[in-house]
Amino acid sequence: MSILPKKNELGFFEIRLESIGGLGANLAGKMLAEAGVLGLGLNGSNFSSYGSEKKGSPVKAFVRYCDADVEIRDHSPIEQPHVIAVFHEALYKTVNVVSGLPADGIVLVNSTREFDSVRQDLKLDYGRLAIVDAMKIAVEEKTKVNTAMLGAMYRILDFLDPEEMRNVIRKTFEKKYPHFVEPNIRTFDRGYNEVTFKTYELPENAQGKAFSRPEPLLGYLTQELGGVMIAQANSILKDLSGSRQGFLPAFEQEKCINCAACDTVCPDYCFVWEEGADKRGRMQMFLSGIDYQYCKGCLKCVDACPTDALADMAEKVGYAEANRVAQQFPYVAGGNL
Repeated sequence: MSILPKKNELGFFEIRLESIGGLGANLAGKMLAEAGVLGLGLNGSNFSSYGSEKKGSPVKAFVRYCDADVEIRDHSPIEQPHVIAVFHEALYKTVNVVSGLPADGIVLVNSTREFDSVRQDLKLDYGRLAIVDAMKIAVEEKTKVNTAMLGAMYRILDFLDPEEMRNVIRKTFEKKYPHFVEPNIRTFDRGYNEVTFKTYELPENAQGKAFSRPEPLLGYLTQELGGVMIAQANSILKDLSGSRQGFLPAFEQEKCINCAACDTVCPDYCFVWEEGADKRGRMQMFLSGIDYQYCKGCLKCVDACPTDALADMAEKVGYAEANRVAQQFPYVAGGNL
């Protein structure tokens, strides 16, 4: 008898992880597939899809399960997953993360916001929504988001054995990074226990999300001069919010000595300077704030600051609110974003 709760017409239970580079979705997909194969005797496969290997670029990881007597011969990207896990909310800007989701599908989101707010951004009419603050868990345990998301997914994938994932975590880290084993197990357990759910009732004849494969916007005849890339996180649009991993520098002007150490190490020219007179009437440049549109949250400035004028803070607002603030103010001082 099959232990899989649902299957598509090919006999697969399918999962898609939507993430950005640096959050560990590729490794999470590998561990998830391994735990199902070794722990339950399922057949499983996984692979990832991404462009340039850099933090902030979109990443998709795919996991397929099937019964042991079914052979996996399909290695195409998963277009109609039973479960979708969204590792970073900034993906909403450029990626249709719920594309192909069936009406009774489940979406897991790493977020601090309320269910209805997330649902509105995802344009979910019905189905089951799960939310976990994976970033908070990872920061407190000094690990990564991926293990917390795996814990939350195991509450969704209740046919899997959590103890087998703990064994996979041990196997993954114990040789090279033995000091990461216990923190990652704690992170997994917290994700499992702290995820929350809300179900939106399905009406009769409910329709799932249609899958759409994005077509290239530009071709060899219409590409920008010089092959300039106009996608997110480039030198043209400079919207680097998709590269953030949950943190931004907070600025306290009263503690700033205007030494420009932060500006020297900043790779993206985030700092806003204004000319003014010092106490002796001499003209010099004063740091007035940070333009967060250009900030990818690398926090090099925090490390370089010789005072406490710069400190790391959690990025607390959703992407829609961040956009609203960025449009209203040319820069935001004091760490309000």
